[in-house]
Amino acid sequence: MLKPFCHACSHVSVLFGSLGIAFKFAELEYVSKVRDLTEASEIFGSLNSILDYDVRNDTVRTAGSLSRNLRRVRQGLDLIRALFQNFISTYDESLKEVASMAYAKVCAPYHTWAVRTTVSAGMCALPTRDQLLIKLNETDNSAEREMRRFIDASLPVIEYIDKLYISRNISLDW
Repeated sequence: MLKPFCHACSHVSVLFGSLGIAFKFAELEYVSKVRDLTEASEIFGSLNSILDYDVRNDTVRTAGSLSRNLRRVRQGLDLIRALFQNFISTYDESLKEVASMAYAKVCAPYHTWAVRTTVSAGMCALPTRDQLLIKLNETDNSAEREMRRFIDASLPVIEYIDKLYISRNISLDW
């Protein structure tokens, strides 16, 4: 169901916002794509129907297409998931390495050199671990618990979205 998916995804933008200016572009991009999908939920009832429509019209990879927007939302979910996995695996005060590793794995392969360079420069503006916990109103223990919940909940969604593309012979390398 598209509408509940969009509603759930809309809550993730808060997480991008808590990372400060370093992830502002990612937040704006993510929010825009979720908004487009939410508007489309008035016409399309499912993720399947979005992909089927764009496959029929040969617009899957076209800028602004719903399939492309879905792909970007999926990347946003995966970026936060990877960031959380890295966060709970270390107690470093700096989030630069945690966020850089997540970005390098999830997004960097699809970004131009200029975007990668800008993101790299922005990593210096990330909040510290303690600042992030304060922004999230969490302790280390409560944050780890909530981050694990997000990781556990998002992974099947990410895998499901990937399968939707793969089942239509659409590669995931974009």
